[in-house]
Amino acid sequence: MVGNDANESLVGVIGAGTMGAGIAQLAVQAGHPVAVFDAVEGAAARAVAGVGRRLDSLAAKGRIAAEEAQAAKDRLGAVETLDALKDAGLVVEAVIEDLGVKQKLFADLEDIVGPDCLLATNTSSLSISAIAGGLRAPERLVGMHFFNPAPLMPLVEIIDGLATDPGLSAAVADLAQAWGKTTVHCRSTPGFIVNRVARPFYAEALRAYEEQAADFATIDAVVRESGGFKMGPFELMDMIGLDVNLAVSTSVWEATGYDPRYTPAWTQKEHVAAKRLGRKSGRGFYEYGEDVEKAAPRYEGRRDVRGSGRTLFRSHGKTATSYGDGRILLDLAIDPDGTPTAALAPAADTPNVDLEAAIAYLQGQGKKVVVLEDVPGLVVTRTVARLVNEAVDALYRGDADEEDIDTAMKLGVNYPKGPLEWGADLGFAYICEVLDNLEDTYRDGRYRASPLLRQLAHADRLMDSPLNDAVGRAFVDGILRDASDLGHNHHDRDDRDHNDHDQHHDDPDKDPA
Repeated sequence: MVGNDANESLVGVIGAGTMGAGIAQLAVQAGHPVAVFDAVEGAAARAVAGVGRRLDSLAAKGRIAAEEAQAAKDRLGAVETLDALKDAGLVVEAVIEDLGVKQKLFADLEDIVGPDCLLATNTSSLSISAIAGGLRAPERLVGMHFFNPAPLMPLVEIIDGLATDPGLSAAVADLAQAWGKTTVHCRSTPGFIVNRVARPFYAEALRAYEEQAADFATIDAVVRESGGFKMGPFELMDMIGLDVNLAVSTSVWEATGYDPRYTPAWTQKEHVAAKRLGRKSGRGFYEYGEDVEKAAPRYEGRRDVRGSGRTLFRSHGKTATSYGDGRILLDLAIDPDGTPTAALAPAADTPNVDLEAAIAYLQGQGKKVVVLEDVPGLVVTRTVARLVNEAVDALYRGDADEEDIDTAMKLGVNYPKGPLEWGADLGFAYICEVLDNLEDTYRDGRYRASPLLRQLAHADRLMDSPLNDAVGRAFVDGILRDASDLGHNHHDRDDRDHNDHDQHHDDPDKDPA
């Protein structure tokens, strides 16, 4: 078994692509001898040379000592056969996302490496249990999911299959931490934590685009500048590769029995079919090149209108038009006062003078303004509601604990808040209402609320305030008991609250503008 200390045993890396090379660099910088293998002739040698150049570049920039860079290069080599990994203490696989290929690879390795060698797969969405299913000792296989670029991204997901030895899983987590990574632990469920919880980030942007809420650049700007995300969904898909992102979405969709929550988007499939794969192909949702000017978001021009305008209502997952009172809906913002952009949508019967006054008012607050088409849930609202629901559902299924779920989403994909934290801040009752209104509109199962979310929402309503604490099982059980006691002690008040809710269901909280 590989140790945490440098120079203890060989680390084998199989797959010399971007991820494999990154894992090799990470391991060799941590002090381990590393051997890289790839079935494509010359690929491993090219990967080793590329890692060497990156190490030299780090030394030239003063980030590591020149002696350290040279020592790391001396420990790194390419091998031409799997047999060269027979003395490895850990082998990490980073080959194509194909179950059959991975199963055969590990079956071959089992006949080569010693009985104490740990076997790890970097799969991003395939079942660890299925990959290990053909092994004589399936307990030695664990998921070790790095994020690209592996030397820089701080997160590693440690995933247990049904047979994975917990002690070996813990040893791999300790090793990743010794390499400077933060680890989270999860069961082998489709997409694990990050790739499953993150599906709505892409899916809702694609649906909003298909419903003509706005163009790619404008949706990206709203998600970044109002939602607080580091990148917009379309620019992020272009960076990842549309084919790669679609493959993960399709894998999760198929593995969950074609659950409509994960149905791949037609727009993305069309782009992939046309070979518009993103940055790597020169064109995806955007065009790339020296002479190409990136598409600009459609911000509203400066208005000079006096008056405060109409009250702006926050979105509750319905269209503005559905209320029948000419209202203007405001999309969710992570920091209503501090975010630079505000997105709103007028109803079909909103007087133009009111819309102009609302735009002018927001601009007077120093904000850029985007006017979206009146689609249910707008952009950020529907996205955050679904992210929260996915995270709560992962907790409900026991895939991971609340701390690991939020940590994974903040470190793995740079979300501004953990989705469970976000749900507690906004109120689970609000999130549930948004989803119910969306589901009432679409009726396709995509927005169905997790049973645990409904429990949390009910507790929210009984407690008359959002839940602002952790939402783990023990907490949930306790708060629901407290809520039940409160309900029994104040039955009459609960009835009055319920009646009041029914009477004002179509009059959500509003923000004066």
